[in-house]
Amino acid sequence: MSTHVLVLDDDDGIRTSLALALEDEGYLVTACGAAEDALAAVVQGPQPDVLVVDLMLGGIDGFTFIRRVRPVCESPVIVLSARHDKSDIVAALEAGADDYVTKPFDLGELFARLRALRRRAEGAAAAEEALVLDSVDGPLVLDAAAGTVRRGGEQVHLTVTEFRLLRELAEAPGRVLSRRTLLERVWDRGFFGDERIVDVHVRRLRTKIEPDPSAPRLVTTVRGLGYRLDRR
Repeated sequence: MSTHVLVLDDDDGIRTSLALALEDEGYLVTACGAAEDALAAVVQGPQPDVLVVDLMLGGIDGFTFIRRVRPVCESPVIVLSARHDKSDIVAALEAGADDYVTKPFDLGELFARLRALRRRAEGAAAAEEALVLDSVDGPLVLDAAAGTVRRGGEQVHLTVTEFRLLRELAEAPGRVLSRRTLLERVWDRGFFGDERIVDVHVRRLRTKIEPDPSAPRLVTTVRGLGYRLDRR
């Protein structure tokens, strides 16, 4: 079955050429020029497997679109933008993006990142036994076979990247994993050589699994070394 990619870019030339290039590679493409149209396409379905989103849009910008689409879609989001500033990259990741590609971009690099994201999504559902990570505030259960995390029977909605990050930490309980190690295992490669992407995703993950994200007790920081999952 073809991978479904939603492309959101208000530049007609870029949107059309990118859609044609993706279709030539065998992808099923939904191309939108406005965030409102893209939101409607996601809600009405079928949901895309990956979203490619520009930040500088007329009307609703890319940052706002990502924040609005996240509650209804957990598929990976790749930002495709001419904005190169590190603060923009971090802001996009904080909004819910999984990856960031700067314009002008190489199609080969974009295709490689799309393939990596799909491998992550497929690998997240590898058959493994469920793990109880925390039982203090009701059982927090990571079920790798189902690709889900539940707290007290209620599903905790994680993105593919957040799920992979939690899974990597859960598979090494009590051990410190460096940011570089997490980059290599979760993202399959470095990300601009900038390890802050790990910090951003850990903060997002904590808001979903920690009773008090400001005082985390499950995913803890080991200053100067990395992160550790303390099962309770």
